[in-house]
Amino acid sequence: MTAPLTSTSPLLRMTQTSPTVLWNDSADPAELTNALGWGAVGATCNPVIALQVLKADLGTWQKRISDEAAAHPTATEAEIGWDMVRRLSVEAAALLEPTFREHEGRNGRLSIQTDPSFHRDSERLAAQAVEFDALAPNMIVKIPVTSAGVAAFEEATYQGVSINATVSFTVAQAVAVAEAVERGLKRREAEGKDISRMGPVCTIMVGRTDDWIKVAAEQARVTLDPGYYEWAGVAVFKRAYQIFQERGYRIRLLSAAFRNHMHWSEFVGGDVVVSPPYSWQTRFNISNIVPVHRIDDPVDPKVFNALYDNLEEFRKSYDEDGMTIEQFDDYGATRRTLRQFLAANNELETLVRDVVVPNPDR
Repeated sequence: MTAPLTSTSPLLRMTQTSPTVLWNDSADPAELTNALGWGAVGATCNPVIALQVLKADLGTWQKRISDEAAAHPTATEAEIGWDMVRRLSVEAAALLEPTFREHEGRNGRLSIQTDPSFHRDSERLAAQAVEFDALAPNMIVKIPVTSAGVAAFEEATYQGVSINATVSFTVAQAVAVAEAVERGLKRREAEGKDISRMGPVCTIMVGRTDDWIKVAAEQARVTLDPGYYEWAGVAVFKRAYQIFQERGYRIRLLSAAFRNHMHWSEFVGGDVVVSPPYSWQTRFNISNIVPVHRIDDPVDPKVFNALYDNLEEFRKSYDEDGMTIEQFDDYGATRRTLRQFLAANNELETLVRDVVVPNPDR
C-alpha cells in the first residue's frame, strides 16, 4: 500500500528543505511513479532488482523473452536476459527524463549495472559502461569497486559516462573512486570536452557494511552491544563525506542497502543521495522521524571506539588507508555482494531458459 502523502511526510520534507536528494532503489515502474510523487529524482537497477521486477510481472516478460528469442535464434540465455535488463532500464529512464532535464544532468538518472561477471576485467567494464550510457540520455552506469573497476571508472568518466560506483562499503573504496573520477574529468577538461551535464555518484552500501562487520565480529569471537553494529556503516559514510567535502571531489556519495532508518536519517543535510528500497520509503513516510540536519553529527564516541578498538574489519572499512586498491577484491563484503549479484545473473539465465527451452516434464 502506498503511504499517504502529506506536507509533513518525512521524505518529502527532506527533499524540500535540504540538499539531500532521494532516489528510488528499484526500477519497477509503479514503485518509481509513486516515489516520484514524494520527491524522488533518480532510480536504480541491478541484477537482483531486475530479477525481482521480471518475476513480479512474469507474464509480460515471458512474452518479451519469447519474442526476443524468436527474433535472435542464436542468442544465448545470458544475452537475452541482459537485453531484458536493458529494456527495463530504458523504460524506467523514460519516467525520469523530465527530472533529468530540470536538474541538468545532476539528477533524473537511472542506474543500470554492468554485468557482474566482468568484475575482474577493466576493459570490458568500461566498454559496457559506454554501451549502456548510449541507451538513454539519462543513464548512469554502475561499476563495482573492485581493483579492475577502479581503472574502469577513470576510463568511463573520460569517455563521458556518468558512473555510479557499486559493491562499495569502505572509505578506502570511496576515495579511490573519487580520485579515479577526478582523473577522468581532468582528462576530458584538458581536451576541451564537456562535463557540465555529468552527475557521478559513489555508493556506499551501508547496510552491507553493517552485515559484514557483524559476521566479522562472530568470526573474531568479539562481543559488543548488538546495537553498536548498526552504526558501522553510518560511521564509514560520515567519514567519507567529510573527506569528500574537504577535498572538493566532484562526485556525490549515495547511501544504499538499507537495514535501519539511520541509513537515511543520519545523512540528512548532506549534499548526498539516499536510495532506500520502495518498502523503506513507505515506512519512512508514515513515521514520526523528523528529517533534520544530522550529516555532521559524529557517531557516539563510545560506540565508535568499541567498534574501532575491537574489530580489524571495521578499521579496514573506516580508515582511508585501511585497504589498498589491490585488496578491495578480498574484502568480505565485496565477495559476499559479488556472489549475490552473480547468483542473480545465473537465476536470470534460468528464467530465460525456462521460456526458451521449456521443461518437458512439467
